[in-house]
Amino acid sequence: MKNMMLYAAAAVVAFVPTTTFAAEIHIEAKNPVVELSVAEVIESAPDTAAFSTGVETSAPTASAALRQNSAEVANVIAQLKKLGIAAKDIQTSGINLNAEYDYVQATQKNRFKGYRVSNQVQVKIRDIAKLGGIMDSVVASGATNINGPWFSIDNDSDVKKAARAAALASGKAQAESYARAAGFSGVRLLSVSEGLVGQPMPYVKTGQRMMAEAADASVPIAPGQVGTSVVLSLQYEMVR
Repeated sequence: MKNMMLYAAAAVVAFVPTTTFAAEIHIEAKNPVVELSVAEVIESAPDTAAFSTGVETSAPTASAALRQNSAEVANVIAQLKKLGIAAKDIQTSGINLNAEYDYVQATQKNRFKGYRVSNQVQVKIRDIAKLGGIMDSVVASGATNINGPWFSIDNDSDVKKAARAAALASGKAQAESYARAAGFSGVRLLSVSEGLVGQPMPYVKTGQRMMAEAADASVPIAPGQVGTSVVLSLQYEMVR
């Protein structure tokens, strides 16, 4: 009988759940709630720049166009490395091979011309003071287009912290203004969520215009300032 009782106790213990679940905590508002979307931008000097460059070539056959293009792009990449750009900061961004046609008005038909190859590389510059000279040099080494530059801050964590703090302060001030207007004395923060911020479109200069300007002098660069943005969605409860 004693053995049977011990077995039963063991069986009961075996069925005791071992997994624990964290309780979900919801902050309930008893008073009116203010919902805000607050954007804050902190402007600061950039320390990094990027641009896209590459070569476009044409030839009667696809293999000839690709072979010629590859040789010219290799010259551009070699020049970038000579200028001190690390291999990790040079990245192929796109290779395109397309047939080319001319429209003949007399026959109203397309006439095959050959093939065009485009090879683009993305370049990251960590010393902005050298950017103009680098862009001028890649054109001299055979590049037929340049897109950019785009300026940024390599590590913007501190700037984002400042933007978040400013957005929270602005949001609280706005919520308190609503609360006082509604007859309440203050607010209590209920929730915070951070949204994504889009990037501005780059300025693009390509082709013969870019090459002609670069041939005259080293490309002038004015980095100005870049804005680091934070968008917060906030909820405040009005309190008395």
